[in-house]
Amino acid sequence: MEALIGLGAMLVLMALGAPIFVALGTVALVMLGIEGKPLMDAAAHSVSGINSTTFLAVPFFVMAATFMQKGGIARIIIEAAETWVGHIRGGLGLVCVIATTLFAAISGSSVVTAMAMGTVLIPAMMARGYDRPFALGLVGASGTLGILIPPSLSMILYGLIAEVSVPQLFLAGVIPGLIQAAILATWVIFYSRRKGYASGSRATRSEFVSKNLRALPAVAIPLSVFAGIYSGYTTVTESAGVAAVASVLVALLVYREVKPSEVFRMATEAMKAASAVTFIVMFAMLFAHWITGSGVPTALVNLAIEWDLKPWQFLLALNVIMIVLGMFLDAVAVMLIVTPIVLPLLAQLGINPMHFGIVLIVNMEIAFLTPPIGLNIFVLSSIARAPMSEAIRGMLPFVALMALFLLLVTYIPEISLWLPRTMM
Repeated sequence: MEALIGLGAMLVLMALGAPIFVALGTVALVMLGIEGKPLMDAAAHSVSGINSTTFLAVPFFVMAATFMQKGGIARIIIEAAETWVGHIRGGLGLVCVIATTLFAAISGSSVVTAMAMGTVLIPAMMARGYDRPFALGLVGASGTLGILIPPSLSMILYGLIAEVSVPQLFLAGVIPGLIQAAILATWVIFYSRRKGYASGSRATRSEFVSKNLRALPAVAIPLSVFAGIYSGYTTVTESAGVAAVASVLVALLVYREVKPSEVFRMATEAMKAASAVTFIVMFAMLFAHWITGSGVPTALVNLAIEWDLKPWQFLLALNVIMIVLGMFLDAVAVMLIVTPIVLPLLAQLGINPMHFGIVLIVNMEIAFLTPPIGLNIFVLSSIARAPMSEAIRGMLPFVALMALFLLLVTYIPEISLWLPRTMM
């Protein structure tokens, strides 16, 4: 009963607008105090999450994302993608999917990806005669790739809480991310032909070469991260450090859209964002410590045994619960609440925690698109100066596509597991 009261209090705090780390930390500390647990243990568990070399990758990836976002990288990648598919009917929609997939491998964040791409693509798509709701929905759904295509900050957080290998999680997200991009691209082609959207002009050979060469330094950054990690030359943290330094140099010296006088200010912004993540992880670990000792996971395991719950039944029910939670809570909050509660059940039901991590992240993607809390809706509505109702209408077809994609990832585990099993 006490555990249910604690969970209810946390949901109320979040609903009232309290920051995630405040809601998690307050409830965990109060409940541990009521249960008579020593608070020194609470402090140790709080620090355990950030006292790791893996967590050091977070500020470096945040730094890389900040400089790549501010350095004009989105526009440069879009221009390169347009030379490949811009001449096809609905080509600008395909450019959105391709460019967002590439940028997602740099940003690690759904909101950052949607914001960077939406600023350039939504006005361009509307100028070419695309319906504004369709443009909003496409950029919003494509932007969610920011947390599925590695390197992903959400994957790092899940890996820390669930004690799952982050490099393997990165690999697990590659094929699902490419499948999601393919689903979105297929819908763009179908919808564009149905609506008769215009195609652009084919790029000349010189334009094709010059724009793709210009995009190479940006694309080389995520490629260097992957090459370093999976060749064994660098750890995740070392690769993140390389990405951060490279992003600063590319934005400052190659594209020259960041002035030397702006470097310190942008680095400060990145560190503020990384500090927020640090507090979230600290109090998420404290919450996990409390919820584990509260007996809730053990009770759920016993309930699963009593009901003879099958893995597919558990995953179906959990997907429904997470989609509903994602409509009213921040996507990261859903992950931090659900993960420590269900981890013991995964072992009982024989569900691979790496596979579950990808299922969880796809649920987080849907949360970014569903009202009333979906962050991508607010961001893109603001960028396009469109009514919220119009943005929501544009998201709905893509939410349906994402729900089908979620079922695919949930019930075909090899989509997530084949690549990490093969390479590692």
